[in-house]
Amino acid sequence: MNDTTETLRASQLCIEGGIAELSHQRPALRNALSTELQLDYVDVIARVESDREIRVLLITGSGGSFSAGGDVKFMRERLTDPNVATADYMRGRLRKAHQWLTRLRELEVPVVAAVDGPAYGAGFGLALQADFVLASTRAVFCASFARLGAVPDFGLLHTLPRIVGLSRAKELMLTARRLGAEEAQAWGLVHAVHADDALQVEARAFAQRLCAGPREAAGMTKNLVNRSFETDCAAMFTAEASAQAVAMQTPYHAQAVADFARDGAFRYDWDRMAAGRSTS
Repeated sequence: MNDTTETLRASQLCIEGGIAELSHQRPALRNALSTELQLDYVDVIARVESDREIRVLLITGSGGSFSAGGDVKFMRERLTDPNVATADYMRGRLRKAHQWLTRLRELEVPVVAAVDGPAYGAGFGLALQADFVLASTRAVFCASFARLGAVPDFGLLHTLPRIVGLSRAKELMLTARRLGAEEAQAWGLVHAVHADDALQVEARAFAQRLCAGPREAAGMTKNLVNRSFETDCAAMFTAEASAQAVAMQTPYHAQAVADFARDGAFRYDWDRMAAGRSTS
């Protein structure tokens, strides 16, 4: 694999060791989800979809902010422009965002969000499209839409109740209160909390361990689990059987079975890898 670093419209993409790291690079705007940043996501998702050597997508912020969500300056300017100050325009804009958010959610590689500082509004919704959210101790999550008289978007109406339950989701959405990293972890929103200056290192190490896993099986597993709340048991059994048939025909499976038969060790052993990092 050729490791590369590319400057995009509002972000930076670094590909190294099977990890594609997309870093939001508009800290002066607290990495708001501008049109430019959304176009970057469209391009990066296509890159990950087409490059099978990329095993994990890691998304991060910069300058102590993951993403403040929607660009409030743009919202104000939009209301003064009769060409875009319409319900139809906003509906179309969100439908375009939903297209790439769906592709992000359905990527057949693990997606890790490393959240340092604010993840507000649509930035909160973006973080929850990831399979794992790692947070710094100063990370703050906020469904801030009510502060602007808006409805939650970027998938929060779907993801948040499934993670924290209906009552807590309604509380966060209707009060627009801030949720700190430790409380977010206790509620199941955050997988792990790290010191501010250690988050990026820990996130890359976490992603690197994921890289060692089976690509095909991981992709099928995450997408089946993502549909489990809306799918009945019989349909899940059918999907499970089909996915397992594919997984057990992959070179990864054949090699893993051969390795275990030879020396009794698993090719992919998360516990061993994590222990090795903690003692290094």
